[in-house]
Amino acid sequence: MDAFRHILVVVDPADEQHKAINRALHMARLSDARLTLFLSIYDFSYEMTTMLSREERDTMRANLIADRKAWLTDVLADYDTTEVRMDIEVVWHNRPFEAIIETVIRHGHDLIIKASQVKSSLQNLLFTPTDWHLLRKAPCAVLLVKEHAWPQHGQIIAAVHSGSDEVHHESLNQRVIEHAEAMSHVLKASVHLVNAYPGAPVNVAVEIPEFDVTQYTEELQHHHQHKMRELGRRYQIGEKQQHVAQGLPEQVIPEFSEKLDAELVVMGTIGRTGISAALLGNTAEHVLEQLNCDVLAVKPEDFVSPLA
Repeated sequence: MDAFRHILVVVDPADEQHKAINRALHMARLSDARLTLFLSIYDFSYEMTTMLSREERDTMRANLIADRKAWLTDVLADYDTTEVRMDIEVVWHNRPFEAIIETVIRHGHDLIIKASQVKSSLQNLLFTPTDWHLLRKAPCAVLLVKEHAWPQHGQIIAAVHSGSDEVHHESLNQRVIEHAEAMSHVLKASVHLVNAYPGAPVNVAVEIPEFDVTQYTEELQHHHQHKMRELGRRYQIGEKQQHVAQGLPEQVIPEFSEKLDAELVVMGTIGRTGISAALLGNTAEHVLEQLNCDVLAVKPEDFVSPLA
């Protein structure tokens, strides 16, 4: 796939470092992507006041939007935006994630860039409700940004599920690797495949005494290694850049991210909602909050946003 061409940059006024803007400008300079700086604002008091007529409230909202656009223009004055194609959009909406997704659908953006908060004690990502809504419902890829630098000739991790023969896993693996390779071309980085696989259930030896845990574990390891080699050959990623380890994804992926000093981890997200999203979200959250680098979340090819 080609690099991202039309990027929606979610601006957080509380982020004095403007991490999303910095990352987006970096990508735009390297890939000639078009940027839309986006801000969603809302003040409930302006909707409920009885002292203003509808026309007066509309005028006040328009003035606030114009003020925020002027603020964004002032922010950009501190950057070199020469030859960067850029638009500014400010909307009045009481649910930021819906405003973001509606804008993506309306304008056909292929990537959302948003900064995530940081836990000061652990320096890990702290995901907001808006982040989780975007991970589950956005129709395009979502890049959640932290402070980790993006040096050229760095490392990108594609987190894959190499041991499964199920069609949806194979399709999502393909999407994850293709996005990782597209980003590697932009950043002149190397792509590493990382796969976590589970060990034998802890109670199986007690319930089935004749069960050979060691043999089962070795066979499972060989199966995942074999599948990983197949995946590597398909995408011409060498064995030195293939990593298979026993453990939970929330342990294995952050460990390799730290070991490789990766600037980006590309992961697949199913995009479920309701109870299944809550269950899925537990695993995803545990992976994401342990990473000290940016995360690019990729949806399945046939994913349709519930807000579309």
